Amino acid sequence: MSILETMALTRCYGTLTAVDALSISVEPGEVFGLLGPNGAGKTTAIKMLTTLLPPTSGDARVVGYSITHQAPEVRRVIGYVPQMLSADGSLSGYENLLIFAKLYDLPRGEREERVREALEFMQLTDVGDRLVRTYSGGMIRRLEIAQSMLHRPRLLFLDEPTVGLDPSARRAVWAHVKQMSVEYGMTIFLTTHLMEEADSLCKRVAIMHLGKIAALGTPTELKGSIGQENATLDDVFIHYAGQELSTS
Repeated sequence: MSILETMALTRCYGTLTAVDALSISVEPGEVFGLLGPNGAGKTTAIKMLTTLLPPTSGDARVVGYSITHQAPEVRRVIGYVPQMLSADGSLSGYENLLIFAKLYDLPRGEREERVREALEFMQLTDVGDRLVRTYSGGMIRRLEIAQSMLHRPRLLFLDEPTVGLDPSARRAVWAHVKQMSVEYGMTIFLTTHLMEEADSLCKRVAIMHLGKIAALGTPTELKGSIGQENATLDDVFIHYAGQELSTS
């Protein structure tokens, strides 16, 4: 049974169709990537799937719950890390996590242990008592992923999780995403416009073009589909989405 399934999920803004009849499924434990340039519809899709934005038409089921009719149930079984850094810089890493533990309504007796476990998992124990304003961008992103996994969600959404990070910080985040998938069996749905990121992390990827899915498969399958020797995902992206969109 799919942990995520969309059924002709659509979002319009006036005459603009940002997401056009999106129909995909994600299996339990899978790392699934939604690729595309800025403006392709990735963030709009993820906002609908996390119940932050109502669809114009269609629906999706997340761990069996409808995003249109059972939004509170959906929110309880997912984690979400938005594209923009959002941790409170005036608080310590520990304090940020403790607030989220309370927001997730974790039992009082479990909060301390969950927070300490999350800091350790993300290798932030040594800086847990420091103000977040002193963290690097990569450290803040790891803290936000720690926040999102406090309640042990079945499905974690990451919206361009490494945007703005330097290569070293980006690879540190990749390592933690892989670790969550392996150690926790967590299903991860991420959006990205970085082909290297998708190739490194994802079991399957879908390429969006003007709100529609232009191609879907494993990175290896997609590279083999374009008839080009030694093709990369960048080549695949240009083939299916159009070269003019690759830098937009």
